[in-house]
Amino acid sequence: MNCLDPESNYALFLEIARLHYLKTHRSFQKRGVYPGQPPLLFALYKNDGQSQAELARSLKMKAPTVTIMLKRMEKAGLVKRVQDEADQRIVRVYITEYGRKLCKSIYAEIQSIEEKMFSGLSEEEKSILNRFFKKIRDNLKEPIEANAR
Repeated sequence: MNCLDPESNYALFLEIARLHYLKTHRSFQKRGVYPGQPPLLFALYKNDGQSQAELARSLKMKAPTVTIMLKRMEKAGLVKRVQDEADQRIVRVYITEYGRKLCKSIYAEIQSIEEKMFSGLSEEEKSILNRFFKKIRDNLKEPIEANAR
């Protein structure tokens, strides 16, 4: 068996994914945020007061995973959980003012990383790359969703 060519599309894609993860992880860590938390913060920033079940569905995560994340985020002062007044079985999640500020900071950092990633590419090249990314995503997504049924 031959070793993977470091210049192959597959190897380059893995290297890019790894570098992106390290850069974002380092940035999140400086802010006291774990890698899975920004999507949850963004979801609440956009639509505050969602139930834990709604968050789990929209983020495509298991409910127990969301519960664990929320406990950690609540302890850090990013979110607060409140019983629904109309239905005591439902717990609604709200982003705190500190969470909102952090969310804005994280979003700005993500935009900065995106600018760095795609600097030197023309708008046409970015558009072509976007189409390629969507095609790759769809190629990988289809078998996973078919097996989940």
